[in-house]
Amino acid sequence: MKIADNKATLSFSNGSHGVELPIYEGTIGPDVIDIRKLYAQTGMFTYDPGFMSTAACESAITYIDGDKGELLYRGYPIEQLAEKCDYLDTCHLLLKGELPNTTERDDFHKLVMNHTMVHEQMQFFLRGFRRDAHPMAVLTGLVGGMSAFYHDSTDIHNPEHRDIAAIRLIAKMPTLVAMAYKYGVGQPFMYPQNDLSYAGNFLRMMFGTPCEEYKVSPVLEKALDRIFILHADHEQNASTSTVRLCGSSGTNPFAAIAAGVACLWGPAHGGANEAALTMLEDIQKMGGVAKVGEFVAKVKDKNSNVKLMGFGHRVYKNYDPRAKLMQETCDEVLAELGLENDPLFALAKALEKIALEDDYFVQRKLYPNVDFYSGIVQRAIGIPVKLFTGIFALARTVGWIAQLNEMIGDADYKIGRPRQLYTGPVRRDIA
Repeated sequence: MKIADNKATLSFSNGSHGVELPIYEGTIGPDVIDIRKLYAQTGMFTYDPGFMSTAACESAITYIDGDKGELLYRGYPIEQLAEKCDYLDTCHLLLKGELPNTTERDDFHKLVMNHTMVHEQMQFFLRGFRRDAHPMAVLTGLVGGMSAFYHDSTDIHNPEHRDIAAIRLIAKMPTLVAMAYKYGVGQPFMYPQNDLSYAGNFLRMMFGTPCEEYKVSPVLEKALDRIFILHADHEQNASTSTVRLCGSSGTNPFAAIAAGVACLWGPAHGGANEAALTMLEDIQKMGGVAKVGEFVAKVKDKNSNVKLMGFGHRVYKNYDPRAKLMQETCDEVLAELGLENDPLFALAKALEKIALEDDYFVQRKLYPNVDFYSGIVQRAIGIPVKLFTGIFALARTVGWIAQLNEMIGDADYKIGRPRQLYTGPVRRDIA
């Protein structure tokens, strides 16, 4: 961190002594006021529900400018990575700080793809779940359970262990997600095939069967790889902060990532694309395209409590930079599968057109976001809605690991210990 020339001065209207607070500058983005000594100097904490104005760490991994609609991985714009790189290239970038050269690329791809199998006993662990269990419940258990099967890489303070755990998690997560899906539908598990790409291998494990050879569609393979890239990291969000907080106690990497999976399950976070598809299905039940106008009128009515899911973004106050890329991918996938006229997808296109042209949505910058398009793409591919968040967790695993490793390597890192404003009873005695 670079300390700024100026300082912040905190004064009190009751005549208490004011304090000077250092200011640190990032390479881009807002500066931060250092309040680490605030309690020692004043006896007070800051109050910031949701940590919306608090920087809990310094990071060199991902940068978001919500006003500009900009997302950078290690300085590279997301649109360039999605166009010119694949997911494993992006993993190398997030983990190691740089895109791989040709030799590094070959070695990294081979290393990941050679560790895609999971311990055979994990399928017996999986069979302890009910068949109708939510895939995210299953995935949370499986990822946390990896520490029992791969306990030779659980020391979070050992750099070699962290590297091994990182590769294992990235490599095996697609296998675990596919196993959770196959278990739920009662089909046999498909073992990984390492001569396929990362996305191609996942498609085969999801939709292939032992009965016949599965041929990977290049269009679907590219679409899924792009979904992975666009969801690989997103700065200090709820699940990433959960992984950092969990890891700050010194717990093993598998437990920390399992905590991230559990947090991502929440509908306000990773469940957003699932919510968008559910909304489309509800409109379809109401009458489909013919009822879009009626639905939009309810959205505009503040008293209706009807929400437009998949539009706008809490972070981006402009167009979600990932949305345009997924819009292109969405059109390619629907064309490849001949689904342009499918009622649900026709409905989605009608809603998209209104949102991009209607002054009400344009003025409020409620543009379709990445969740809207990725949900449509995943449903078209054949991924069930309940598994959408599992795909998100698969893609985000590398971001969580990169953030966790960065935290462990930070000399200033301490166990997370948020403070509180106590408003309960004062001390009292039992009569």
